[in-house]
Amino acid sequence: MKNYKRIFLVVMDSVGIGEAPDAEKFNDKGADTLGHIAEHMGGLNMPNMGALGLSNIREIQGIDKANLPKAHFTKMEEASNGKDTMTGHWEIMGLNIEQPFRTFPDGFPNELIQELEERSGRKIIGNKPASGTAILEELGQEHMETGSLIVYTSADSVLQIAAHEEIVPIEEQYRICEMARELTLDEKYMVGRVIARPFVGNPGAFQRTSNRHDYALKPFGRTVMNELADGGYDVIALGKISDIYDGEGVTEAIRTADNEDGMSKLVASMKKDFTGLSFLNLVDFDAKYGHRRDPQGYGNALEAFDARLPEVFEQLQEEDLLIITADHGNDPVHHGTDHTREFVPLLVHHKGIDSGEELPIRKTFADIGATVAQNFNVKMPEFGTSFLSDIN
Repeated sequence: MKNYKRIFLVVMDSVGIGEAPDAEKFNDKGADTLGHIAEHMGGLNMPNMGALGLSNIREIQGIDKANLPKAHFTKMEEASNGKDTMTGHWEIMGLNIEQPFRTFPDGFPNELIQELEERSGRKIIGNKPASGTAILEELGQEHMETGSLIVYTSADSVLQIAAHEEIVPIEEQYRICEMARELTLDEKYMVGRVIARPFVGNPGAFQRTSNRHDYALKPFGRTVMNELADGGYDVIALGKISDIYDGEGVTEAIRTADNEDGMSKLVASMKKDFTGLSFLNLVDFDAKYGHRRDPQGYGNALEAFDARLPEVFEQLQEEDLLIITADHGNDPVHHGTDHTREFVPLLVHHKGIDSGEELPIRKTFADIGATVAQNFNVKMPEFGTSFLSDIN
C-alpha cells in the first residue's frame, strides 16, 4: 500500500450529486445540484472532471463518461445530523455531529440583539434572513446615515454583521463580531458561525470586500487536522478552511478572494516543498450561486473551475494525492435558499492510475479523514473507514 507525501483536498462547496437517502427528512426530496444545473445549461462543459470520472459516478448532461477514468470515483453520504458547511467539513475530518446547529428563520431573539447593542454601542437594523446583496440594497443607506449595524442570517446557522468600512472601521467590525461570537456560545443559541461582512461603495453600488472574517465554533472534538499538526505535518488551510475549524490543526492559513484566487492559491501550494495536507474550500458555488438560486452563474462557475484543473494536474508530483469532493448540496432550482441534503462526489486521483475504479459508496464523509490519517500514520478518527488500500 502506497503512502503519499502530500494530499491536496478540494471541497467544491455545495456541489451535490443527487438527493441523499434521507433527503425527505430535510425537506429536500428531488434535490440534485449538479443534475439540475446541467439541465439548465443544456449540458455542462467540464471535460477535465469528465476525464476524472464525474459522469461515471452518475451521468451528468454534457459530460461524457470516461472509458479509462483518471480517478477512482464514488459518492458519499453524510452521516451527521445536518447539511451545513461546518457539519460537512467537520465530518470530512473525522467527526460525527449529532446535534444540529440552530437556524433562525424569524431572526434572532430580542434578548440577544439587545445585549449586542449594549456591548457594541451601536443600534441594530435588519435582524432577519436575507441575501447579503439584497440586505445592502435595502438597509445600506440607513446604515451609512445612522451607523447602525446590519444584522441578518440565512438558511445556515450564521449571524452575519454587515458594515461599511468607512462608517465602522474594519478593526471595530471584527471586535463587534468577537462580542457576538462570545454571546452566541450559549447553548440556547447554538450559532455555528458569526461572520463579518464588510462592504464599500455608495447606495446603488455597494460591494462586499474580501475582508470577510468567519468566527466559528471550535470543533466538538479533535479532528484529523489536529493529529497531523501535532504529528509534525503541515496543514495548509486555503480559503475559509481555517475559519471553519476555528484554526484547530492549521499550521498555515491563506485567505482567498474567490474561486479563481482559490485555485491560484492551490497551485501555489503545490509548488511548495511540504509534507502533509493542503485543504481548499471553493465557496463561490455556494455563496454566490446556490443560495441566490442562480443555476446559470453556478454552471459558469463549475466550467471555470474545470478549466483550471490542467494547472493542478501539471503540478501534481508522483508522491501526491488529489481528492475532490463537496460538503453538502445547494440545488439552485430547489425551493427556498437552503442547502440541500445530497450525496457528494468523491474523485481520488494520482499519477499511478491507469484506469480508475468505482469505489463502494461511502456511508460517511469521515472516510476521507480516515484515509488521510492512515496515509500519514497518525491517530485514526473515531468515525470513518480508510479507502487508502483501494486507490493504489
